[in-house]
Amino acid sequence: MVRLSAGDARARSSGQSGKNKMPLDFQTISALVFLFLLSVYVYLHRKELQTHGFFPLLYFCMYKTKFGLNFMDKFAKKFNKALKFLGYFGVIIGFLGMIFLSFTLIQNLYNLFITPEAAPGVGLVLPFKAKGVVFVPFFYWILSIFVLALVHEFAHGIIARVHNMKVKSSGFAFLGILVPIIPAAFVEPDEKVLRKRPHKQQLSVFAAGPFANIILSFVVLGMIFFVLSPIVNSMVEYNGVEITGFIEGDYPAKKAGIEAGEIVKAIDGMKVSTLDEFSGILLDKSPGTRIRLKTDKGDYSIILAKNPEKEDSSYLGVYVQQDSQVKNSFKERYGNFIPAVITWIVGLFYWLWLLNLGIGLFNLVPIGPLDGGRMLQLALHNAFNKKKADKIWHYISMIFLIIVIANIGFAFIK
Repeated sequence: MVRLSAGDARARSSGQSGKNKMPLDFQTISALVFLFLLSVYVYLHRKELQTHGFFPLLYFCMYKTKFGLNFMDKFAKKFNKALKFLGYFGVIIGFLGMIFLSFTLIQNLYNLFITPEAAPGVGLVLPFKAKGVVFVPFFYWILSIFVLALVHEFAHGIIARVHNMKVKSSGFAFLGILVPIIPAAFVEPDEKVLRKRPHKQQLSVFAAGPFANIILSFVVLGMIFFVLSPIVNSMVEYNGVEITGFIEGDYPAKKAGIEAGEIVKAIDGMKVSTLDEFSGILLDKSPGTRIRLKTDKGDYSIILAKNPEKEDSSYLGVYVQQDSQVKNSFKERYGNFIPAVITWIVGLFYWLWLLNLGIGLFNLVPIGPLDGGRMLQLALHNAFNKKKADKIWHYISMIFLIIVIANIGFAFIK
């Protein structure tokens, strides 16, 4: 398996090796066509959509259906006891995730102010390459968002039905800024019934979506490690680590004259074939150490810098990805199509893992309408009278909204 962390360096990948990427133009055109068709759909069905926000500047529109409601009923009845237990366990995981994520966001914002080179903790996930955006190739993006949203919302609906709460509708939705940008899904429990239920039942409904995404992320990760990794390892040979770009700042790799596209073959005479080997060698080096780095284009003498986020670690200041190619023996046996399909599937599973984990956790941030915000509000109602609790909740929501916006903003200005 290609591991996407490289010690002092930062790995960057589209889920495929550099030699197997789908052309950027094709990805961009596909994304633009999708947005165009989505815009046409919203316009043609505008009378059937429920729109909230400030249309057409910033809005959220919903198309209500009965899709999946029978499935939620049957699934909730068949596995009622197990799902009820999972729902309550999800509450514990939800609050732990909220605490972890809140601390991480605060720490990350602090690092951004004192260390300009630090990476923002939050970014927009879009199928376009742009500064400040986490780029996901379009087909990976749309499939991952569809699976993520479906699992998240169905989990809310199923746990609501476990506690015999009515689910009024389901459907799909769009977040728009002038044009609809991000597709989503929703499940609509009866809010009047939900609010009258014991807090532990309400909490289990709110926590169900993020918890389901987190569970799915670990399931996908297990499939990557135990199913896909052995296949990939039998299919490819690793030829080194490619330098794909440089982190902004006065860092040693760029100063040494290394260029993007060069492939690291050895460090201090030790062969480098994989990202793990690259990371392991650099982790053993201290800042200020001089290393001899060999690439496919030449040899470089480099003095390692301090990691801006961890001063006792060494730093090259590069983005890297695994360089690999399909073994000739594999191509002779299976041709070129099968390796290409396997490579694409590995990329899809990588993004399914990463986006389910990242967006699942992000939904636990204690901001008003997010699942984490609603969980926090209920917890505060247990600790204070309703008026005081809502006032505290409002201030906490605003603080974390500012923290998230600041993190996103730093990504655009760094």
